[in-house]
Amino acid sequence: MAEKSTNVPRPPRGPRGRGVEKPKDAVGTFKRLLVYFKDYIVPIAIGLICVAISSLANVASNYFLKPIINEAIIPFIGHENPDLTRLIQILLTMLAIYIAGTVATYFQRRLLGDMAAKVQEKIRTNVFDHMQTLPLKYYDTHSTGDMMSRFTNDIGTLRMMLSQSMPQLLSSVITFVGVFITMLFLSWKLMLIVIVMLIIMTLALRVITKHSVSYFIKQQRVTGEVNGYIQEMIDGQKVIKVFNHEDTAIHDFDGLNDELNRCASNAQFLGGIMWPLTGNLAYLQYAIISVVGAGMVISGTMDVGTIGSFLQYSRTVTQPLNMITQQASTILNALAGAERIFALLDADPEVDEGTITLVNVKYGPNGELLETEERTDIWGWKETLEDGSTSIRLLKGDVRFDHVTFAYEEGHPVLNDISLYAKPGQKIAFVGSTGAGKTTITNLINRFYDVQEGTITYDGFDVKKIKKDDLRHSLAMVLQDTHLFTGTVMDNIRYGRLDATDDECIAAAKLANADFFISHLPQGYQTMITGDGENLSQGQRQLLAIARAAVADPPVLILDEATSSIDTRTERLIELGMDGLMKGRTVFVIAHRLSTVRNSNAIMVLEHGKIIERGDHDSLIADKGRYYQLYTGMFELS
Repeated sequence: MAEKSTNVPRPPRGPRGRGVEKPKDAVGTFKRLLVYFKDYIVPIAIGLICVAISSLANVASNYFLKPIINEAIIPFIGHENPDLTRLIQILLTMLAIYIAGTVATYFQRRLLGDMAAKVQEKIRTNVFDHMQTLPLKYYDTHSTGDMMSRFTNDIGTLRMMLSQSMPQLLSSVITFVGVFITMLFLSWKLMLIVIVMLIIMTLALRVITKHSVSYFIKQQRVTGEVNGYIQEMIDGQKVIKVFNHEDTAIHDFDGLNDELNRCASNAQFLGGIMWPLTGNLAYLQYAIISVVGAGMVISGTMDVGTIGSFLQYSRTVTQPLNMITQQASTILNALAGAERIFALLDADPEVDEGTITLVNVKYGPNGELLETEERTDIWGWKETLEDGSTSIRLLKGDVRFDHVTFAYEEGHPVLNDISLYAKPGQKIAFVGSTGAGKTTITNLINRFYDVQEGTITYDGFDVKKIKKDDLRHSLAMVLQDTHLFTGTVMDNIRYGRLDATDDECIAAAKLANADFFISHLPQGYQTMITGDGENLSQGQRQLLAIARAAVADPPVLILDEATSSIDTRTERLIELGMDGLMKGRTVFVIAHRLSTVRNSNAIMVLEHGKIIERGDHDSLIADKGRYYQLYTGMFELS
């Protein structure tokens, strides 16, 4: 049976006091949701039938006040031995209705709750799976908080809509219709009084809500400004004290705080008067019906049981209207959230038109390359030719840029006519100011983005012809901003190659000079890492990232500021290990510390998306150009 609540209608409100957020296409969004319901038709149908039974049981229970008064009480007033047979019959009937309503409510919540949980699981799975297919550009243009809200707020609100709001909305509609018809059946004259009072209540609420919602919105906006200002002042306390701006900070905060106080006071005042106003109107309605009904009973046009039952209904008639208003608001917010979920699901996945794959190979009796299932640490590119046959080319790590131009946003090129090559086993370094395009070059090698002009070849193949997974499998990157996952140290190293043995992971850690600090951790390689490695220093996190790349054992290695957070002594030790890691591999290095690129085969100096100098360390120093200025400190990197 429907739960009891106050009989005062509440204004439409969204979550956490915000205004109702309306979807752009509620009907279209709901139709898309129906696809997720197709596997649960039977439990949904049974659940909705239970909603109807529960609602009608709630409506019917109040009606029995009439026969109890008229048939089981009034006829026996003054009798010493009244016949209670009729009273017992009515009470047993009411008990059966209450039991039926209770059982229906249990099955309604169980069936629809389970359905909502399964739909939520399916949607969450679809969203997460689809996110794995999205290109890096999508993550660059959408904040992490926004995407997280799809998983938390939007999907959670959607579950509330399916398991509670929609059943309660249906229950409220059935209850209101049932109460309205029953009251009309009991007395259409008294029903006119109820209709007039409902109109007055609705108009009063509309006027108050119109003003209160605006203040609630202002309150939320100013609250955000106050919280943001407080956070900014806390983060900037050192600067505030250095420049003696304490009084200015206090003055500005007082202004914001006063504005918040004004908005909050008005919002609370208008929100607060709704309850006494509508409550008093409800009591006034009850009093009018009592007076008019009493007069009708005295005149003989109405019996006592009817007025008693009608008065009971009059106290609950606004309850379903209240619930309809609340649940309609919640459903609109949930559908708006569903639109955001579907917008993510509609985002175009990363396109992969490549056909060339990476395979393990071994040498045949005549020196030919043969594909094999076993891991040989020798890799080849497998290409399917037009006649259906296949050819295998040894993976060497030859990477070339041919007149490449690229822009993240049209009209704002980041790279301009870049041409370069890295022969197998060479170490190529990129140096230059922030924003010069160094990291962009490595992003293009991985095909995180595709070039607008020019070509990038890998062992003679256009990278667009190589399947992205296989292309990236042949590369390993060590980024400046390391990311560690929740798990053990060993798990994080093994993330570079999931089939790596413990011994291989330890060997990789030694190569990266990470074994020493790992062995001094509380549980060594089994030490748990949480919070993106908050229990480790930034340098230690980078050492693990280098070990992760080492265990991947790739033919091409990309180091993007890999040693930026490591002290000079550790850096020298790492370089010794990195020499072993880089041996026989093509390596791309981005570095601000120019001491780390001295032994590179070629150094590219970039500025504004163009290569302005190239050569080895000695030749660039001899030229006394930009690299010479950077190396000698005449021009600082920024």
